[in-house]
Amino acid sequence: MIFILAMLSVCMVSHAVAQMADLVVENARIYTADPANPRARALAVKDGKLIAVGGDVARYIGPQTRRIDAKGATLLPGFIDSHAHMLGLGTQLETFDLRHAKSPAEIADVVRKAAANRPRGEWITGRAWDQTNWGGEFPTSEILTEAAPDHPVYLSRIDGHAAWVNRKAMEIAGLTKETQDPPGGKIIRSNSGEPTGILIDRAQSLVSSKIPKPSFDVICRRIELAARECARLGLTSVHDAGVGEQELAAYRALIAQDRLPVRIYAMIGGEGPLWRQYLQRGPEIGDKLVVRSIKLVADGALGSRGAALWMPYSDEKTNSGLLILYREDIERVAKAAVKAGFQVNTHAIGDRANRVTLDAYAAVLRGKNDKRFRIEHAQVVSLPDFALFAANSVIASIQSTHATSDMRWAQLRLGPDRLQGAYATRRFLKMGVPVANGSDFPVENPNPLWGFYAAVSRQDHNGKPEGGWMPEHRLTSDEALASWTTGGAYAAFEEHLKGSLSPGKLADFILLSDDIMTVPHSRILKARVVMTVLGGKIVYQE
Repeated sequence: MIFILAMLSVCMVSHAVAQMADLVVENARIYTADPANPRARALAVKDGKLIAVGGDVARYIGPQTRRIDAKGATLLPGFIDSHAHMLGLGTQLETFDLRHAKSPAEIADVVRKAAANRPRGEWITGRAWDQTNWGGEFPTSEILTEAAPDHPVYLSRIDGHAAWVNRKAMEIAGLTKETQDPPGGKIIRSNSGEPTGILIDRAQSLVSSKIPKPSFDVICRRIELAARECARLGLTSVHDAGVGEQELAAYRALIAQDRLPVRIYAMIGGEGPLWRQYLQRGPEIGDKLVVRSIKLVADGALGSRGAALWMPYSDEKTNSGLLILYREDIERVAKAAVKAGFQVNTHAIGDRANRVTLDAYAAVLRGKNDKRFRIEHAQVVSLPDFALFAANSVIASIQSTHATSDMRWAQLRLGPDRLQGAYATRRFLKMGVPVANGSDFPVENPNPLWGFYAAVSRQDHNGKPEGGWMPEHRLTSDEALASWTTGGAYAAFEEHLKGSLSPGKLADFILLSDDIMTVPHSRILKARVVMTVLGGKIVYQE
């Protein structure tokens, strides 16, 4: 009997030690995103996971426990960006960002200065120019040629679906009046048929294929730079929408060296050798890297008039956009994906591209299911087609900042009738369609607080228009938080691991300088992330 009591005592002590937390956060205003326990004041972490979320965690505090007094600060689950481009962000952080340029001359001046400090013949690249900043007319190659006559120049539009190049770049690519438009692409031409220097969608590859590829070390450096920026901004997970073999290798190298402060849900960038390899091997599921989906691209973008519409653009009556993939292409991939246990995530912006994608999905999914196929952007949807999302359990992977960025010209492109099904987040929610939010960075700024603000306000950063643009689609604070947390987790089959602050889930959370759930909308933009925690480890601190 004495032996049994002694053993019970040892077991009780061992259990108590086992439950001593590595980290405890107290005196916080916690929004858990867990409907069963929506608010809390403290949490405890052990071995990278939450062991308690509530009001009193004193029993989990031991001699080795690190204690953080939040002093009333707001604590949220780590944000999940459900559609982004990590290498693109890292490249932009290392080069230059043209999104605020107000004229082609301003951009040419940036290029001129870059050319002055580079060897003759070296490529000059950059991204994020936006012709809607100066009236809507596409620029031409002449001004870039004058700024850098001895350097090939390649500048991507803000959406990544158009490129602006100079004469040197076209010469290297052999781009002439006789060059034919490639399938899914368009060369913008002058009245005489000469290329103007603007390439839409797949026509970009005529020149981009000539740009020397970055080395593996450069890819690693840029991805790490992007990841640290994400951690600084409160992102703990990112769905990288379209990766190649080199990027996956870079992720693995960074993880092995403990240099990746975010979790990555990677989408394979289209059909090709890498996709065929994964069809043979099956999904890759790791703590910081998951590969279980493919990213397809059905059409272009609305800003460059490449999004595939049923009817012509309201502001360009001869153009209905570009359908890059057809139903049979998407259906073929979907069948292979289902068989091998993969998810399909298809970029579709125009109403025609959305319907083509939905029809292809429906042919494979055949009704309600748990395959969690996604449409990325789901930006312009014909009103009857919202029901097809719900009928086949398709997730709407949207970006709230696209609405507030595009609202300046969206009606000009679409007209009032089509606008009713555009950027229509509330329609998805009313239909019971799961919604995951993201930024599409570097197309938009990677700051998720900007996306949260856009979701609840439908306004620009100056508070315009008053009351919000298409205000019927504004989200409540709880809905916006869910779209950036539990929505992203569900869209990656990871709701059992992340998205809400619940015992047993990963300890991925952030502390903010302000309570974005209750403050006036204008104050959300002033909030800062003061701490980001990934798996119980502080990966960013102000």
